Parts: sequence; structure tokens; C-alpha cells
Amino acid sequence: MRIYGVTGWKDAGKTGLMERLVAEITRRGFSVSTVKHAHHAFDVDQPGRDSYRHRTAGASEVLLASGKRVALMQELRGAPEPSLEKLLGRLSPVDLILIEGYKRERHPKIEAFRKEPGNPLIAANDETVRAVASDTELTLDRPVFDLNDTQAIADFVLQEVGL
Repeated sequence: MRIYGVTGWKDAGKTGLMERLVAEITRRGFSVSTVKHAHHAFDVDQPGRDSYRHRTAGASEVLLASGKRVALMQELRGAPEPSLEKLLGRLSPVDLILIEGYKRERHPKIEAFRKEPGNPLIAANDETVRAVASDTELTLDRPVFDLNDTQAIADFVLQEVGL
């Protein structure tokens, strides 16, 4: 399974870069799935909906299916957060899985970096960051791309994973 990450601090441009990379790489004919880490409680369900009612009644898993999509919600109910490896094992096979977040995991990644809000570069102390996509000039021991040069970043990621 080919995986590549996009990491960075809050407001660094990770989600925008992920969105552009998914669009560019799928435009080139590759299948892509994504994994996004959230550091806070989140809800993909809405109060009052049947699936929400099932989940809040105590179901461990709620599978919602239609002719357009399938969503599986799992409640941890005090269990530890599944590892990235276990989460990846739940995905259907694709050409590439792009991972947003998971700074501490050891997979290869590109760092999204904006001069503002003034956060330090993760790449300075993390060899798993193979390149940086930045809105400012940087001198590093690895490639630095313009944060908005999606084609060049996609070329780099695809070369890195052998696609």
C-alpha cells in the first residue's frame, strides 16, 4: 500500500494542499483515499437522524448505506484510538492513500508551511518530512516547493511512492 502524508501546524495550509493533491492525482488517473486525524471530538452525524439515534442509544458501530455512499461510524466508548496502521487496514485498495496530520507517525510526508502564524518548521527535526511546501523562501537540506505549485508537489509525491 502506498501512503504519503501532509503535515504541518494549524493554519499551515494542510487541508487546502490535500484537496489540491487529491484533485491533481485523480485527474492523472490514479485512485486516492485519504485519512484525516482530528485532535478533538468530532461528529459526522446529526442529532435527530436515525443513525445518530442508533449511535447514541449505544451501538458500537452504525453502518449507513445508500446508492451513493456508505459510512461506517464506530464509537470507541473508552477504548484507545486505533493506530494509523489499523485504520489503513480498514480502507479498500487504492493507488495512493494521502494522510493529513499524524505528525508523529513514521511515514514519509511533505510539510505545509506558512510564514504566518509563526510556527517552527517540523522538517528541522523530523527526517520523515521529505519536502516542504511553503509560502516563503526557505533554505533546507530537502526540496522546497511553492505551497501553490500543486503540479510540482504531485510530481514529487508520485515519484516518491513509485507511481
